[in-house]
Amino acid sequence: MTRVLVCDDETQILRALRVILRDAGFEVITAQTAQEALDAAALKAPDAAILDLILPDGNGIDVCRSIREWSQMPILVLSAVGEEQEKVRALDAGADDYVTKPFGPGELIARLNAALRRAGTADEPSLSVDGLEIDLAGHRVTRDAEEIHLTPKEFDLLRVLARNRGRLMTHRALLGEVWGHAYEEDTHTLRVHIANLRSKIERDPQAPSYIRTDPGVGYRFAS
Repeated sequence: MTRVLVCDDETQILRALRVILRDAGFEVITAQTAQEALDAAALKAPDAAILDLILPDGNGIDVCRSIREWSQMPILVLSAVGEEQEKVRALDAGADDYVTKPFGPGELIARLNAALRRAGTADEPSLSVDGLEIDLAGHRVTRDAEEIHLTPKEFDLLRVLARNRGRLMTHRALLGEVWGHAYEEDTHTLRVHIANLRSKIERDPQAPSYIRTDPGVGYRFAS
């Protein structure tokens, strides 16, 4: 049975999460502080973690960063509406995705299952999504059997997004991986390249199906 660590200092939310996860077939470990979460992660070997951003003795970002020093388990963070910058910081610290409170049980379980699937999927030499074929090794992209010519940066950007398909990639993370850390604040460059990439790979760039936007946070490639 897949074991999930849940950390939230609000007893009512913690109880609700325990019920939702158990009903979905998960074994649940609970914690209410950052230290309890780190202790549980080290001693009970969970397969995934769901962390609240605001904790009485720290925050979910610090917990996420600490876990990432030794584990690649999927991590989802819970945040309240309006904590956009905290979401971005958590994703940059290694979180795989976030769920905004109040959340629906279906969304939470779907995002958790998607993160678990990605964690169990090795790198692939090629990817196929709804007619779009990406040959990662051969630097070749086709859609509906027609070849699409991308610039080297456009391909690098698509490769990073595709390898993390379904996962929200922040502006900072994408800029750092494709252009280098010196460009992590250059969101204009990123927006221009995303627009160019969409104009080439999307059937309708105004209603993109491959590269989706999380406003103010980043982009994710369709899973």
